Amino acid sequence: MSQKIALAVVIPTLNAARTLPATLAALGPVSEVIVSDGGSSDATRQIAIDAGARVIAAPAGRGSQIAAGIGAAEQPWLLILHADTCLRDGWQTDVSAHMVENPAKAGYFRFAVRSADPRARRLERMVAWRCRVLALPYGDQGLLIHRDLLCAVGGMGDLPLMEDVDLIRRLGRRRLVALDAVALTSAEKWHRDGWYRRSARNLGCLLLWFAGLPPRWIVRLYG
Repeated sequence: MSQKIALAVVIPTLNAARTLPATLAALGPVSEVIVSDGGSSDATRQIAIDAGARVIAAPAGRGSQIAAGIGAAEQPWLLILHADTCLRDGWQTDVSAHMVENPAKAGYFRFAVRSADPRARRLERMVAWRCRVLALPYGDQGLLIHRDLLCAVGGMGDLPLMEDVDLIRRLGRRRLVALDAVALTSAEKWHRDGWYRRSARNLGCLLLWFAGLPPRWIVRLYG
């Protein structure tokens, strides 16, 4: 699809120079790309500028960075995307259809990991189960949402972590739609920390969130 989509893509970044080029390249023609940077010391900002994105500065923390990016966006439809996640070819078709058919619902992508390791496939199946049964997609699956719906549920929380879970919980199952398009996430953190250790850490952070622990404490465990 060569036609530009009327959509603002908001990407929070912090020293994302390794993964951001592929993320931006996979987008193709969209109306706006806003990189909300939390104080990178590497080439993140220049990479974004060279790719034609608009770069803004925001207080470090995914929630505050995403909120700042949304505030700077002009388009009514928003796509919140992590800097280490690439949308696979054909995503524009699914997103365009959702924008027409489901304006009152948020859409999320199918989770995939950029790795040939069999453990990546098991992780993908676990995430698919979590989304299907618990209606709990994470931020690395992207989130397509209209600004009106985002405002109706209270906007993006100013949280350093778990901002995705917080928003998804406020949206609820009935306002979520699984898209057919795939969000391909870097396997770097699993390769670095170990597949089981990283997954256990993510689960631990989620449980601590539901137990009511402040996000500023959970972020220390997340790493």
